[in-house]
Amino acid sequence: MSKLRALKNFRFPNVFILILIVFISCALLICINFFTIKILSANRAYVNGESHYSKGQKDASRHLITYLFTKNPSQWKLYLEELKVPQGDGIARITLLKAGDNKAAREGFLIGRNHEDDLDDLIWLFDNFKNVSFLSKAINEWGQGDKLIFDLFVIGQQINAKIEHNILTAEDQKKYLKQISAISDRLTVNERNFSNTLGEGTRKIKDLLIITNIFFILVIVCSVCLYYSIMVKRLLVSKKETEVKNENLIIVNRELDRFVYSASHDLRSPITSLKGLIEITALEDDVQQVRNYLQMMHHSLERQDQFISDIIDYSKNKRKEIILEPVSLKELCNEAILQLMHIENANRIKFTQELLVDQIESDGLRLKIIINNLLSNAIKYADCDKKEMFITIRTYFSEGVNKIEVSDNGIGIHDDYKANIFDMYFGTNKNKGSGLGLYIVKEAVENIRGDISVFSESSVGSKFIVTIPNSYAV
Repeated sequence: MSKLRALKNFRFPNVFILILIVFISCALLICINFFTIKILSANRAYVNGESHYSKGQKDASRHLITYLFTKNPSQWKLYLEELKVPQGDGIARITLLKAGDNKAAREGFLIGRNHEDDLDDLIWLFDNFKNVSFLSKAINEWGQGDKLIFDLFVIGQQINAKIEHNILTAEDQKKYLKQISAISDRLTVNERNFSNTLGEGTRKIKDLLIITNIFFILVIVCSVCLYYSIMVKRLLVSKKETEVKNENLIIVNRELDRFVYSASHDLRSPITSLKGLIEITALEDDVQQVRNYLQMMHHSLERQDQFISDIIDYSKNKRKEIILEPVSLKELCNEAILQLMHIENANRIKFTQELLVDQIESDGLRLKIIINNLLSNAIKYADCDKKEMFITIRTYFSEGVNKIEVSDNGIGIHDDYKANIFDMYFGTNKNKGSGLGLYIVKEAVENIRGDISVFSESSVGSKFIVTIPNSYAV
């Protein structure tokens, strides 16, 4: 029982906290994966946009060079058309950095030939991550590329002006060709750096996502395992409790069967005796003999009354809740002695009280049952052959607990009976008691978490010591 109580009192972690942890972990895992996918999708859109940017710049440079040497107006128009691609992206970058005008940025990205479905991701990533290292570095490369695009635009305007005024020389063609090639080479480096930076950021995000997923999956797995462990432990505890309850139920049923059998016998026995004595008395003419019969009837009724009183005490002890309250041991002892003086030979016994402790906090009903039954037992089993009969009641505080001690010089208890005196319906002399008294005392003591011990020697006397735990004492 003690092991079961210890296991029962073990405080398991709150399962609702574990369920909450699993729920939060799953929610965070979903959110993290959602936003990570969104970031990776935006990164992909920027890489795709960079390819359009790069292709538009290179095509614009090619058409400009062709226009430089052929002076074909269609090449000039193609140059302007292709140059709009990096210029549109540049407008989107400047707008998002300064004005934060998403509508103008969307128009710029569309001019840059970015897919319409990617526009929200492009703007979202720029707005929320422009200060993050990898994107900040890519935006810086983007800005340097836009400056070179502007330089390419200026060169184009210069070439177009000279062609329109027919003043373009061979030396000018060589000079502009060299400048366009230099700008194109520098733009290639910027575009490569832009792509590499985004690629590096994507790889870091991927690694972080893997670590985050592993962490939250471990949290979920550990929480589920802990939850399962708790449930298994609770099932084991519940199983042990059920087994103990079944064992207790079996014991209670046995006691109940025995109680019903013995109670029915003990209740009928005095009635049967009374009926027989009444029939005999009705036929008796001798007054003295009638008096003897009446005395026997009285004795039979006393036994019946005592048995009914024991049953009432048994019922109260079983059903009444424990109520802690201030109790006067002196009052309980005096009341018990007065109530028990009707028992045969009680008036010949000398009662002595040594009450070193009076007021304690305990269950008054159980203490009353304990004291009444111990004193009743001491009176019933007094040794009438002794010249002086006594019963001593002592209360004292010892070893951190309160103790009640009832001792007498009665007939004592034989060694063969000591192990069974607290069993239900055990009695060395059924004519003196119901056999319930000490059983009820034992149960009452256990109900207040106390202890009872007995020291007895046949023909010398007995001593019962009841220990009341400190938790019940003031």
